[in-house]
Amino acid sequence: MSNKILEVKNIVKQFHDPITISVLKDISFSIDKGEFVSITGKSGCGKSTLLYVLSTMDTDYEGELIIDGQSMAKRKEAELAKVRNEKIGFVFQFHYLLNEFSVLRNVMLPALKMNKFNKDEIEAKAIEKLKILEIEKEALKRPNQLSGGQKQRVAIARALINDPIIILGDEPTGNLDKKNSQNVFDIFKELSQSFGQSLLIVTHDADFADRTDRIIEMEDGKIISLGK
Repeated sequence: MSNKILEVKNIVKQFHDPITISVLKDISFSIDKGEFVSITGKSGCGKSTLLYVLSTMDTDYEGELIIDGQSMAKRKEAELAKVRNEKIGFVFQFHYLLNEFSVLRNVMLPALKMNKFNKDEIEAKAIEKLKILEIEKEALKRPNQLSGGQKQRVAIARALINDPIIILGDEPTGNLDKKNSQNVFDIFKELSQSFGQSLLIVTHDADFADRTDRIIEMEDGKIISLGK
């Protein structure tokens, strides 16, 4: 059985507005189970566009995206939405927590949407994830009562709630100070090493990238290095 969680084969992406611009040029790589990989490159090199393709949100590309051994080609939006909810966890620069709900409820939301477990089971899972992130004591607070670092921990717990096979991150430490950036890195490392979680993180933070298992470097829509 393949150890590959995510495979990208010869992906090409173009924008046509009004002239044709190649944004991603023949992108190929794979991520193994438990691997913690960063994607780096200057602004405008195609990192976020690539992440959008990998998230299955953008289907207008050539090439093949394989998630958990299944090709995403020619799938209906409902199927892709199911893949996003069940197999991919998302962590962004901004946490996107809903202040009208408690921390606990925010973490539960993706699992409630998936509707695979009952409410009590989902609540127990959410508390378990908050414990892993060492923020369970804040479970009944509202997000606007938390610090920036705490909010990002909650966002990571939410990304973990459906036990995704991979976490995709878009500048998850971009809005944090050095101490909290270190904390988020340590959390990701722990998830990779202790829980076998695969992570693919777009970052401008060279210190963060240097300590991941592998750095994929991009330039002008191409991969110039797949790392060690």
